[in-house]
Amino acid sequence: MPVLYWLLKYVLLGPLLRLIFRPQVEGLHHVPAAGPVILASNHLSFSDSIFTPLIVPRKVTFVAKAEYFTGKGIKGWLTKVFFTGTGTIPVDRSGGRAARAALDTQLKVLRAGGIAGIYPEGTRSPDGRLYRGKTGVARLALESGAPVVPVVMLNLDEIQPPGQLIPKLARVRIRFGPPVDFSRYAGLAGDRFVERAVTDEIMYELMELSGREYVDVYAQKLKTQPTGTPATPVTA
Repeated sequence: MPVLYWLLKYVLLGPLLRLIFRPQVEGLHHVPAAGPVILASNHLSFSDSIFTPLIVPRKVTFVAKAEYFTGKGIKGWLTKVFFTGTGTIPVDRSGGRAARAALDTQLKVLRAGGIAGIYPEGTRSPDGRLYRGKTGVARLALESGAPVVPVVMLNLDEIQPPGQLIPKLARVRIRFGPPVDFSRYAGLAGDRFVERAVTDEIMYELMELSGREYVDVYAQKLKTQPTGTPATPVTA
């Protein structure tokens, strides 16, 4: 499967995607050429997990919802092979031990000097706005000591909105920001107040970098509440 990752990126899929979507990239030099690093991204589209690894020269390991690995039929099998081949780690979004296992796997990636990609919001934005981040990204940063590079998708929600199978033909725009160092919090992993502060700082960087409106509500909560119900800000 590691071989499949590089084949997809440089032979089977990558060249075609670059030709069709002509990615416009800003700030790629902020991604270190070596050593552990966390790429923390907003999440607008299914295609986010395709274009970020395509653009970054080094291998990027993301996590994705477990449903992508358990589909039925040919479509389900192809989806599983694709995500497995691109080095994606399945995560059970119900939380608890399963989610912790996914974080532990990404910690192994970081401790081996690799790049871990993560969507702090935990799910795709339902409307393009930026939502409250979950603290898994802070736990990764504090336990690994790796810098966090914010990366934002600027228009993938327009190119492939949620529910749209075939993306529109348009130029993909991606922006990387300077690395954020959280070494000042060394040894404080597990402190929920510190982890919330780190997560909120990362979300602020994503807001500034993307220019998107920030909503202090978990996106998943918004998706599950009845249509028309106003979002209630999180207070803790």
